Amino acid sequence: MTQLSVAIVGGLHADARRAAVEALLAGVPGSVALHHDLSTAVDGPDAKVVRTVRDAAGLISTGETPLVNDCACCALREDLVPELERFADAGLTRLAVVELWDSVEPKAMAEVVAASGLRLTSVITAVDPALLLPYLGNGDDLADRGLAAATTDQRTVADTFARQLEYAPILAVLDSAEADDEDRALLAQLHPTAQRVPIESQGAPLAPEGREELRDQPRRTRTPQRTTTPMAPPGSLLAAAFAGFDVDAAAAAQHPASALLPTDADEHGVTTLVWHRHRPFHPERLYAALEDLCCAAARSRGRFWLAERPDTLLHWDAAGGALCVESVGPWLASLPDAAWDMVPPVRRAAAALDWHPEHGDRCQHLVFTSPGLDRDGLERLLESCLLTDAEYAAGRAAWERLPRPFDTFLEV
Repeated sequence: MTQLSVAIVGGLHADARRAAVEALLAGVPGSVALHHDLSTAVDGPDAKVVRTVRDAAGLISTGETPLVNDCACCALREDLVPELERFADAGLTRLAVVELWDSVEPKAMAEVVAASGLRLTSVITAVDPALLLPYLGNGDDLADRGLAAATTDQRTVADTFARQLEYAPILAVLDSAEADDEDRALLAQLHPTAQRVPIESQGAPLAPEGREELRDQPRRTRTPQRTTTPMAPPGSLLAAAFAGFDVDAAAAAQHPASALLPTDADEHGVTTLVWHRHRPFHPERLYAALEDLCCAAARSRGRFWLAERPDTLLHWDAAGGALCVESVGPWLASLPDAAWDMVPPVRRAAAALDWHPEHGDRCQHLVFTSPGLDRDGLERLLESCLLTDAEYAAGRAAWERLPRPFDTFLEV
């Protein structure tokens, strides 16, 4: 019996995403693609999510599922797992490719699939390098672009695309004639730890074994052939689909307290500045500089601390000229020793790397990536937002009496 592998392919770059899915269907015999169309998600409570299942030859089946709590993504979660389990139980399908709708983020779907006990072997974001900068600079609401997944969806194009890009350990890269060296350098610096694989043309399949026809009768039974894990050239999209995926490691790599942030780089006109300090920010001066800081780079993110709330780890997440600041809990240095045993090892390791004899893991660790980045000007602006020597010497009791303009961000 064939063991089902599940690969998730997502991304706002629809042409690249579809090309990646078609390449997988053509290259992996016995594979199917499932897609849920959420385009009617904002049409009201009577809207339906349309599911299609296809293989390399074309459409196998279609179906509809109603919205759940007026949320198309919730309906997707409710419908997706039973469909995947049906293919797994039948034992006919080697690979199920979950092609996410445009604005669906892979993290939630990966966690749903993994929690169900299905064998999740890959999460891939498909990218057209020529569209990187236009999408990262697009501060439009998804709703204004017809891409909202619910009537309450308040995400923007830029922040959604950034999360899609940075979560996936594998990027399927379209060979775009319009992409240049700057585009490719930007992709490499935004997610330097990702494996970047080309989207191959539809060539020879992985193995010459015959395919059982699924069309029209997806539930019928047969005597399955024994199959082995397919072999594919290292570094290919087909190999990436079976590479394996660790949901916990992926979440830790994105959590602000332990994120694997990019490193300093400068190539083909694209610069990444890693700014790391231990002294706290003065809240008013940082607040006054937010607009300039948000517009300084195509993408910026990281963790930081403010003098007036020294125990709070704050997350910085900016794209498309918009900034999200949120509290993600306490710094480890503010916790009692007994609480450390309940902290994941990856969080303790990240804290150890940033440890300061006076402030512990409290730090400014911000990363800015952009073509044409004014590194010197940005560093001067950031430095000006820190406490001065006199303010720093006044001590923590004085810091906590400083104004609290970030209460508006944190809804305090």
